[in-house]
Amino acid sequence: MLFTHDTELNLTFLQALLDTVAEASESGSDELSTTDDLAALLSRWTFTGRIDRDERELAEVRDTRERVRAIWGADEDAVVAWVNEILAEAKAVPRVVDHDGLGWHIHAIGDDAPLAKRLLVEAAMAFVDVVRAGRLDRLRDCEADDCEGVFVDLSKNGSKRFCSARCGNRMAVRAYRARTTAG
Repeated sequence: MLFTHDTELNLTFLQALLDTVAEASESGSDELSTTDDLAALLSRWTFTGRIDRDERELAEVRDTRERVRAIWGADEDAVVAWVNEILAEAKAVPRVVDHDGLGWHIHAIGDDAPLAKRLLVEAAMAFVDVVRAGRLDRLRDCEADDCEGVFVDLSKNGSKRFCSARCGNRMAVRAYRARTTAG
């Protein structure tokens, strides 16, 4: 395991959230454009606390998506500054909790805080672990030339290059075709 279970879970969720933009989504459209889209995304993950299911919350989560997307893959100084800003802005107070069969993990903001604020704080806390482990290199952009997807490389040897098997297969087919037509 590269990171603690809760950090891996948060990073994997962030990847799913960030890849809802049209340029990265499977459908080619923004997959976070309605409250139903947000509900569908959240249903695939374990979230406790306040969820309002309204347009304001959707707008705030979309803003969170952009804020995290802007820092994904940035250098250490930028990530550390971003993390410190988010945690100070939220007046985060870390505490160890155990719920929903997830084992011991850290929450740094109350369950009554708005969803978007909790998502930002959880992102910041996950990035703390990534920075401390010296593994910001594991937060990557997809190498497919027609994809804006991001991913966290949790592979043992750190060799993952694409956000999905779909992108990897598509690029392999293109490379094969280029080799066969060139020869």
